[in-house]
Amino acid sequence: MADAMEQLYQQVILDHARARQGEGELANYGGESFQLNPTCGDQVTLRVQLDDAGETIEALGWTGQGCSISQASLSVMYELVIGQSVTRAAELGEHFRELMAARGQELDPARLEALEDASAFTGVARYPARIKCALLGWMALRDALAQAQVRA
Repeated sequence: MADAMEQLYQQVILDHARARQGEGELANYGGESFQLNPTCGDQVTLRVQLDDAGETIEALGWTGQGCSISQASLSVMYELVIGQSVTRAAELGEHFRELMAARGQELDPARLEALEDASAFTGVARYPARIKCALLGWMALRDALAQAQVRA
């Protein structure tokens, strides 16, 4: 059973790495963040636009290059946070950071369920060198959201 789940998780990551959601430059934005993983060279520029109240993620776009893990993580993150409140996006980011810190151990079922496809990165957390790859986009999102909120 564990092998079947690991294969499913690997397939989710591969699918997102191939068909990247949210990839593309966003012309109108309130916050932008460039992040680089110096260990492997993965990089991302993420832009976010909030609604007029500064409470909801109205648009998000990213460009970058790197391994399938970093690219898939950005794609999954996009699907999770687009249209969500800034508070909910921050909560999901915290859940994902907890998942990475768990080093392959599963989180509370409610948190795993909230992460949807991002729960596929459970196995990635077993490899410390890959954790930064998976977190790259989430760090960029946190930074871009902070900038967008200041400007809102």
